[in-house]
Amino acid sequence: MSSILIRGGRIIDPSQQIDTEGDLLLCNGKVAGIDVDGATTADEVIEAAGLIVCPGWIDSQVALREPGDETDETTATGTAAAVAGGITSVVCLPDTSPVIDNRAAAEFVLLQAERAGHCHVFPLGAVTKNHEGKELAEIGQLVEGGAVGFSEAKRPVADAEIMRRALEYARMFDRPIFDHPQVPELAAKGVMHEGYYSTLLGLRGMSAAAEDIMVGRDIALAELTGGHVHLMSLSTISSVEQVRRAKARGVHVTASVTPHHLVLTDAALVTFDSNFKVDPPLRSAEHIGALIDGLKDGTIDVICSDHQPYAEEKKAGELDLVPFGIVGLETLLPIAVAALIEPGHLSWSELIERLTCGPARVLGLDKGTLQCGADADVTLIDPDAEWTIDPAAFRSRGRNTPFSGREVCGRAHTVVVGGVVRRT
Repeated sequence: MSSILIRGGRIIDPSQQIDTEGDLLLCNGKVAGIDVDGATTADEVIEAAGLIVCPGWIDSQVALREPGDETDETTATGTAAAVAGGITSVVCLPDTSPVIDNRAAAEFVLLQAERAGHCHVFPLGAVTKNHEGKELAEIGQLVEGGAVGFSEAKRPVADAEIMRRALEYARMFDRPIFDHPQVPELAAKGVMHEGYYSTLLGLRGMSAAAEDIMVGRDIALAELTGGHVHLMSLSTISSVEQVRRAKARGVHVTASVTPHHLVLTDAALVTFDSNFKVDPPLRSAEHIGALIDGLKDGTIDVICSDHQPYAEEKKAGELDLVPFGIVGLETLLPIAVAALIEPGHLSWSELIERLTCGPARVLGLDKGTLQCGADADVTLIDPDAEWTIDPAAFRSRGRNTPFSGREVCGRAHTVVVGGVVRRT
C-alpha cells in the first residue's frame, strides 16, 4: 500500500464545506480522510504549513490543438502547463484537425493524454460533423468514446433547429451542450468590443447584443427541451441577468467566465497588442462588475482559462488579421486572485468552489472533492507567493499572454494526480 500525508495545511473543500487546519491522507490513489489531530503517518509526507490544500482543479475550456496544430500546442505540453498552473483535469475543446466528431477521435485524445502522463483529460465532442453546422455528429458514439459534453468550440451553434436537436439528443445521455453564445452575423469581422474605444481606434466592433441575443435563444431552447446548455465565457451585463432569471425558473443552464474578462477592459486595445484580442472581446468596466456579481451570487458556476495557444508568428501580424485568444493555464490562479481574492469579492472557499466542484457538477464528473474514497487529485496553493509572469518560462508552447511582466501573488505549489505527486 502506498500512502501520502499532506501535513499541516489549510484544507479547503467546498464540496463538504470544510475549511480547517489539518492533515490529508491519500492511499492507493484515493482520499483516505482528513486527520485534524495530526497523528497519521505515511510512506511520503508533504509539509503544507502555510499552504492551501484543496481538491484538484478542473479547467473546463482548454484548446490542446492536437491533432492538427501541434506547432501551437500538444497534449503533452498543454497538460504540463495545466499541472504547472495547479490543474489536475482539463476538458479539451473539439476544434482539432480532424475535428473530434467521432469515437476514434475522442479515443485518440484519451490515448495521447495517457501517453503524456501529466493530468486527466476529458474530451468534448463536436455538436456537428466537421463543425460545419449542418448535421449532428454521432452523439452516442462520442459518448462511448469518452466525450463528457458537446461543443462547436469557439464557434456558436448558429442554427436554432440544430441546437434544439443537439439539446434533445445530449439530454438522453445526460451530457451538456457547451455553446459559445454569439450571433455570427453581428460579430462578423469584429476585432474588439463595440463601444467608445472601437470608435476611437477605428476598429470594427463586436456588439454586446451579439452575445445577449444568443444567450436568450439558448436559454429558450434549453427550457423547451429540458436539455442542459452551458454558456461559455460570459462577458456582458445582460447575459448574466438572463442566466440569473433562467436559473430562478429552473432552466438547466450553467455558465463560465475567464479571469482575463474580470481584470482587463477594451481600453487595453489602445496599444494594438494582439495579446489583448480575445473572443468574446474584452468589454467595458460596467460589464466586469456584472460578471463579478454573477460569481458572487452563484449565477456563474465556473471559472475557466479558455486556454487558446498560438505559435508566436500567428499572433505577430496586424490586429485585425491575427487569431483571437490567449494562453491561460499557467496564469489562471494569480489572475483570479488579483480579480477576486485581493479586492475581497470572493473568499478562498468560494473561488475554489468555482474551480473544483462547480465544473465537476456541470460535467457530471466524479471529481472536485476530498471526500473519502474520491480520486486523489489535490492542488496545493501558496497564497503568499509573489512572482513575475514570464512567458519564456511557460510549459505551454503558447506565449501569447497579455500579462507578461505582471507582478502577481498566489501560485500552485504541488499537485497530486491520481495519487502521484507532480511538482509544479
